[in-house]
Amino acid sequence: MKHYKKIIGNNIYLSPFGEDDYISFTEWINDYETSKYLDQYSKVFTLEDEKDFVERSRKDDKVYLSIVKLSNDELIGNVSLMNIDHINKTATLGIMIGNKKEREKGYGTEAIKLLLDYAFNHLNLNNIMLELLKTNERAKKCYLKCGFKELGVRRQSHYFEGIYHDSIYMQILKEDFNSSKSV
Repeated sequence: MKHYKKIIGNNIYLSPFGEDDYISFTEWINDYETSKYLDQYSKVFTLEDEKDFVERSRKDDKVYLSIVKLSNDELIGNVSLMNIDHINKTATLGIMIGNKKEREKGYGTEAIKLLLDYAFNHLNLNNIMLELLKTNERAKKCYLKCGFKELGVRRQSHYFEGIYHDSIYMQILKEDFNSSKSV
């Protein structure tokens, strides 16, 4: 799979989706442990579904990027800016480290910081928000490390495993991100 170094970090780079990335995406999104935190656990995704998603991503007013390790060009996940509003300067962030063996190594944090820098300092956005399940402690720690602040809780908003779960909304402002970079 060919990837392009659009945004380069210390350990990873962010690339436009590669032609065959949909194959890994399909495997990851159908994995229960991965999909339950993405609110996709009840859906079934085919290779064709993910191939269509990758094709549409090239046309939408969104930013979808693959997360690729610099050391060996291995695809490990993806990160995105969705619901981009250029008038109000807002967007919603999403991330998936699909390759389980690459989790908890700092790649997610690095990918988010690279994407936030791109969003704030190249796209001139001002407010990025996200939503996560309250039970996803690993993700919450990552988002806090990146500078996100909790905005609020939506109680009993997601149903799976026979239980209603709360979701947390978080946000970060351009001024907070840029001031934290100089520290």
